[in-house]
Amino acid sequence: MRDEPPAYLAVRHSCYEILDSQAQTSRVGVAVNRVIVFFIVLSVAVTVTESVPAMREGYALVFRAIELLCLVVFSIEYYIRIWIAPEHLPYRHMSPLRAGLAYMLSPQGIVDCLAVMPLWVAMLGFDDLRVLIILRVLRVLKFARYSSGMRSLLEVLESERRALMACLVILACATLVSATAMHIAEGNVQPEKFGTIPDAMWWAIVTLSTIGYGDVVPATGVGRMIASATIICGLIMIALPVGIVANAFSEVIHRRDFIVNWSMVARVPLFSHLTAGDIAHIMQLLQARQIDRGEVVFRRGEPATAMYFIAEGEIEIELGPEEKGRRIRLGTGHFFGEIAVLNRVERSATVKAVSRARLLVLDGADLRALIAREPGIARKINEIVEGRTGRNLNLEIADLEGQAEVTLGERA
Repeated sequence: MRDEPPAYLAVRHSCYEILDSQAQTSRVGVAVNRVIVFFIVLSVAVTVTESVPAMREGYALVFRAIELLCLVVFSIEYYIRIWIAPEHLPYRHMSPLRAGLAYMLSPQGIVDCLAVMPLWVAMLGFDDLRVLIILRVLRVLKFARYSSGMRSLLEVLESERRALMACLVILACATLVSATAMHIAEGNVQPEKFGTIPDAMWWAIVTLSTIGYGDVVPATGVGRMIASATIICGLIMIALPVGIVANAFSEVIHRRDFIVNWSMVARVPLFSHLTAGDIAHIMQLLQARQIDRGEVVFRRGEPATAMYFIAEGEIEIELGPEEKGRRIRLGTGHFFGEIAVLNRVERSATVKAVSRARLLVLDGADLRALIAREPGIARKINEIVEGRTGRNLNLEIADLEGQAEVTLGERA
């Protein structure tokens, strides 16, 4: 179906990995994303600042140059995304032309199109400032692609759309009932404000939303009773969707972290032979820890209390004098700190982060209890450590299962 040369396909796939599939994991992808986010912020900031007459007159050339630069960046990004559309899984069965068109008509494609629309509008001769301002400010919607928080929020709104729509229907019904009741109670007393149900609906919406401008207030006792009931209903109306969104948002974040941690634990060679139930058990024992570049995880000579798994980033192990100060670098999926924990001795090396890293920490007591449950883990540790350092831990691990049983007995 495809007759493009291999080099062409390789370049297109590389661009796809940078912009989409590995945008949050590869260094190039993160750098490109940050550049695009910078131009989004710069463009919106210029649009807002340019609305001030004094700033617009004093820095017109600067604003024009920045806008042109942003348009060039967004246009290049937009055309590259059209070009790499056939690499997306939903479009891989399509021809390049159909895949590009499908992307252009997708929600993300429309947002990217709006980002370059000011250029096309200006080329067509439409120089209405208000239209250009609206189109330029709409670039802020591009944050949904580059912000994991906004993506999570959109996912929440999508998954809870039925519940949120039900809240909207309840709010509309409450507005109608409250406005009708107030029209009956206050229509003759304040005809200019409650003379019709549509007039009273303004008061009902403002009151139910708990804003309460105070421009329309009841004058009769019955009207005040209706207003009190409306205010109470308003509190419920606000709390209901907020609770739905907050609970769903928490579940999305928890599910995303669970998937990330599960995939990390599952691909660690140490746990490759375990079942799904065993991996789930291990995940309950792990604690997450974020460390910045250059931060020391632990130092040589400190007591060993836990071992570590690298979920993201890279760390460097500086061995002691007996190893001639040799340095070892480990990346995502590897583990370290297990030797001192298993032998219950002080740390023999210093470990620090080469880049910003996310670690999963397994307490020493939990490790020994885990080995008592899965003795094969001890043999796996021996194999991996021997391949990494050349040291064989068979003698040191021989008594480990017995130590673990003692630990379990102490815990019981």
